[in-house]
Amino acid sequence: MIVDASAVVAIIQSEPDATDLLALMRAADVLHMATPTALELTIALGRDQVERTRNILAEMGIRLVDFTTEQQEVAQHAFARYGRGSGSKARLNFGDCIVYALAKVMDEPLLFKGDDFTHTDITPAITRG
Repeated sequence: MIVDASAVVAIIQSEPDATDLLALMRAADVLHMATPTALELTIALGRDQVERTRNILAEMGIRLVDFTTEQQEVAQHAFARYGRGSGSKARLNFGDCIVYALAKVMDEPLLFKGDDFTHTDITPAITRG
């Protein structure tokens, strides 16, 4: 399963769906996150949270995956099709395109918070009602 920064932030901040997100993560065989997404998580938590981010990723068992040229190409296509200004309801931003690409290249479901990816062809890790 690919983990977006939004899911980790929701868990850390004890948002209403944190328990469900954490249960899905614990049930997964393996958890992956793109290295740029780990940076996005640090930015979301605050500039003084670098060590905390590393610890959180380790505690959750999230394996970092280097961002490759193949992923970059998939991310470019995602931006063209689903990015802000494309007319798509997804309105993916830079970080969204990165996590989209990792999920596509690794052919794994994506765990995320929000509804932006529901307007793409990505396989979600959680069914939203």
